[in-house]
Amino acid sequence: MQVKILSYYRLHKIPILLLLASLLFYYTFAYHLVRTDFPKLIILAAALFFLCYKLIQFEKWNFKFLLAAGILFRFIFLFVEPMLSQDFYRFIWDGELVLQGQNPYLQTPNTIVELGKVHINNAAHLYASMGEISAKNFSNYPPLNQFIFALAALFSGKSMLGSILTMRLVIILADIGILYFGRKLLAKLNLSSHLLFWYFLNPLVIIELTGNLHFEGVMLFFFIWSMHLLSQKKYLLAAPILALSIAVKLVPLMFLPLFIRHLGLKKVIPFYTIIGVTILALLVPFYSSEFINNYTTTIGLWFSNFEFNASIYNIIKKVAEINGSKDWETIRAFGKISPYITIAMVFLFSLLKNNKTITSLFTSMLWVLTIYYFISTTVHPWYIIFIALLSVFTKFRFAILWSALVFLSYWAYSNPDFKEHLGILTIEYITIFSFVIYELLRLNRQNLLYSKK
Repeated sequence: MQVKILSYYRLHKIPILLLLASLLFYYTFAYHLVRTDFPKLIILAAALFFLCYKLIQFEKWNFKFLLAAGILFRFIFLFVEPMLSQDFYRFIWDGELVLQGQNPYLQTPNTIVELGKVHINNAAHLYASMGEISAKNFSNYPPLNQFIFALAALFSGKSMLGSILTMRLVIILADIGILYFGRKLLAKLNLSSHLLFWYFLNPLVIIELTGNLHFEGVMLFFFIWSMHLLSQKKYLLAAPILALSIAVKLVPLMFLPLFIRHLGLKKVIPFYTIIGVTILALLVPFYSSEFINNYTTTIGLWFSNFEFNASIYNIIKKVAEINGSKDWETIRAFGKISPYITIAMVFLFSLLKNNKTITSLFTSMLWVLTIYYFISTTVHPWYIIFIALLSVFTKFRFAILWSALVFLSYWAYSNPDFKEHLGILTIEYITIFSFVIYELLRLNRQNLLYSKK
């Protein structure tokens, strides 16, 4: 046994050292970093991305080694509170309400506290820590997300750490599920399985999902499972699974028109029907006359009130400032227009692109979501995780680069007033736009060469 261990160490000495270095950096990130320390944050992120690249380079054919590495990196965060986001306080709050049979969509935390109806564990700490914006708004988390929050409250042992641990384990299991179904899907598409480790070992994924408890990973688990079933022509089974993905995060909703050409009218109608029925069934426990108005109002705020890490919108805002327009006027006006731009873009990709194959479908999804983020007023770092996973199944890699560069947006957290540094955002987006153009030109050149042959 000892001889085997020594032999394995000699064969994999450098990757093992890279693994140990990564564990040290993740430990530092989890336990010895405050989000206001931007230089330390960006150095750690850069180091982790470099180590991720080298691990995949050295061990890309060693699936078990990279799987173990990804799980170990996630376990580092098990018993620590999220360091870069305070959203989890609202998750726990909503979960406690649902567990008590209360509807989290009907009253804001401010209203509940004012009326003196708070009878949940750690209420004062949760309310004080969730932030002013969260406290004054209705919950915007879809129904399946709420059930997961309630599950965390059920197994919490009446402690915040218990809720955090439960949610974290759910997110880790979801990531392992993505690896399982994603590997099968890559094999179906005749692509190398090691590509999936650009998701599974990606520091943004590990830090923002396992570390900061964002549920994009759970959404993506159901999404990839659904796409795997679709690749096997099991579209009736894929439909309810895709509905579960939408019921965690609404983002996959914008992809629904893309299935028209993929499935054809005869199949897409039952596909849509099953999705609709599944979502309605999940909404039934929360439905009331006030629910729709409260939920749509809260979702609308993302288009007309909030801004973070925007690209095209920041250019428009600067031009508007020169012309004497106030910031709030610009975002309100842009917020009214951007949903229509998004809808038009989705239908263009649905009608003009050939989405018959799974690969072409993934490519259309990648571009729809990328363009949506380019025109959005708010692009939080964890949003990029979806396109990072989509890119694995396509020929494009700009989303992997963006998943590294998006850490630059955390400069805003180093300021008490959360003011963004437009110079830093300019570096982020010029680099991304340049690489997007490079990839488009490179792939177009390759396609021309192929057609000439």
